[in-house]
Amino acid sequence: MPMNKDTISLEKRKKRVLSYISRMPSFSTTITKVLEICNNPATSPNDLNRVISLDPVLTGKVLNLINSAYYALPNQITSLTRAIIMIGINTVKNLALSTAVLDSIGQEEGSFQAFSMADFWTHSICVGVTAKLLAGIKNVPVANREEYFVAGLLHDLGKIPLNNCFGDEYALALELSEKREVSLIKTEAEIFGMDHGIVGGMIADKWQLNTSMNSAMCHHHEPERADVENHQLVGIVAIANTYANIFHIGSSGDAFPEDQAVFDLMGQMEIGRETISGLKQTIIEEIEKAKIFLANTK
Repeated sequence: MPMNKDTISLEKRKKRVLSYISRMPSFSTTITKVLEICNNPATSPNDLNRVISLDPVLTGKVLNLINSAYYALPNQITSLTRAIIMIGINTVKNLALSTAVLDSIGQEEGSFQAFSMADFWTHSICVGVTAKLLAGIKNVPVANREEYFVAGLLHDLGKIPLNNCFGDEYALALELSEKREVSLIKTEAEIFGMDHGIVGGMIADKWQLNTSMNSAMCHHHEPERADVENHQLVGIVAIANTYANIFHIGSSGDAFPEDQAVFDLMGQMEIGRETISGLKQTIIEEIEKAKIFLANTK
C-alpha cells in the first residue's frame, strides 16, 4: 500500500477533519429557528413567514428561488406568505436549508483541490434532481419530494473536508480508484481509515440536520444501513448517485460506483433501468433550472 492510514494515525486524521468542520460557519439564528419550527407539526405558514421575514437576505433568496424556472410558477410571487401557502412549509424549509448549506460550505476552489468545483456541484445537483424525479415515480407526496432533492444535493459533502485537509492523498485515492476500477469510498477507507460517508455524518451532526439528511450523507453507498424510516430516501439517493456517474453528468471523483448493489436495490424498489434512462433528457433540463441554487448563494 503506497500511502495508508498508518502514515498519519487515524486519531490525528479525525482531529484534523473535525477541526476543519468546526471552522465551517454555523447556520444563522434564522435558519436554526426555521428548522426548529418546521419540526413542529402545528407550524403554520404565518409562523414560518414571521421567522424568515426577520432576515431580508434570506427572504430575497427564497423568493428568488420560488420565482425561478426551477418552479416555473405561472405568476410572479412577491409575498413570502403566499409563497409558503403555494409550495408548502416543507419545501420552503428545504429551500432555506439548501441556501444556508451552500453559503456555509462555500464554493471556493481551495476546497476542491483534487477535483473540479464546477463538476462537483453539477454532479450534486444531478443527484438531487434525479432523486426528486424518482421520488415522484415512487408516488412520494409532493410536499416531501424537495427533501429528496436536498438529500441528493448534500450527499457528497463529506468529500470536501477530506479533499481540503489531505489534498495530495485524496488525489491518490482518486488515482487508485480509477486504476483499480473500484469505488472511491474503498480507496478513501484504505488511505484515511475513514470515508466521505463518515465525514458527511460529522458535518450533519455539526449542523444538527434531521435524520433523513444525516442518513443520506452517511449511507448513500450502503443504503441498507439507513434507519427503516429513511431507507427509501437513502436508497433513491444511492440510485440517483449511480446514474449521475453512469450518465457522466458532472463528477465528484467516483468513476466506478458499486453498480451491482445499486441494481439489486432497484429491483427491490421496483425501479427499472429503462425508467431512469428515459429520464435523462428531463434530468439535463432540470439541472439547468436547479443551478439557480448555486447562483443564489453569497
